[in-house]
Amino acid sequence: MQVKKAIFPVAGLGTRFLPVTKAQPKEMLPVVDKPLIQYAVEEAYAAGVREMIFVTGRHKRPIEDHFDMTFELEVALEQANKRELLEVVRSVKPADMECIYVRQSQALGLGHAVLCAQRLVGNEPFAVLLADDLMIGEPPILQQMVAQFQEWRASILAVQEVPLEHTRRYGVVAGVSVSDRLIDVQRIVEKPSPELAPSRLGVAGRYILTPGVFHEIAAQPRGVGGEIQLTDGIASLLRREKVFAYQYSGKRYDCGSKDGWLEANVELALQHPELGEGFRAYLKSLAL
Repeated sequence: MQVKKAIFPVAGLGTRFLPVTKAQPKEMLPVVDKPLIQYAVEEAYAAGVREMIFVTGRHKRPIEDHFDMTFELEVALEQANKRELLEVVRSVKPADMECIYVRQSQALGLGHAVLCAQRLVGNEPFAVLLADDLMIGEPPILQQMVAQFQEWRASILAVQEVPLEHTRRYGVVAGVSVSDRLIDVQRIVEKPSPELAPSRLGVAGRYILTPGVFHEIAAQPRGVGGEIQLTDGIASLLRREKVFAYQYSGKRYDCGSKDGWLEANVELALQHPELGEGFRAYLKSLAL
């Protein structure tokens, strides 16, 4: 069973980055030389996903434009014989990748955003990627998760160990270890206080879910923050299906926060094949 479709919930307002997000989607914030959403799409593509479903809202047109063909730019680069730049532009959307856009008319939470894509997903397993979470691994994180899904044929949640005082920021799971990195989830709680957290394993922004989760989300009342929570839908799914948590190999940058976004820019710039050496020298000069 292949994971061919991925949902990207991109309707959020990005208020933590105002004023830069007043007229620009937060998902288009650059990390070095690519916007956040492109990192997530490239990760999905590397995992075999070919149908990218963007759940958008108002002011999100730049995302659509980014993954569209830019005829005038391509012609100009071709005429100027700038072949490398032309390939960079064309690589944003490979020929075998399809982009589909659906509107989330009200900001009712992550669970609601996923539900907006139900008709496009149908009765297939699917991935959910949150572009705010820039995740770097080798192989890419979603590819690691797809390998687990193909073995277990059940929903897989990416998790990482988080400080106890940060559990209020995450869905937190607890369960029985199946292997070094895999946990058979028995319980999942959305944003628990530290004293109520069942563990320190927080769900990161990558999911592979079975279509059964749609029914569970639709049946949920509004949860934390008055929103329809994906975590609550997964908790309900646990009564009917196995759900596993996977401790991925790699690093996550919380680019929904300014600190995390700046860290991602610095660390990925240092790894950049063209910029890394000069940027490292510049940082050393600041430290003197």
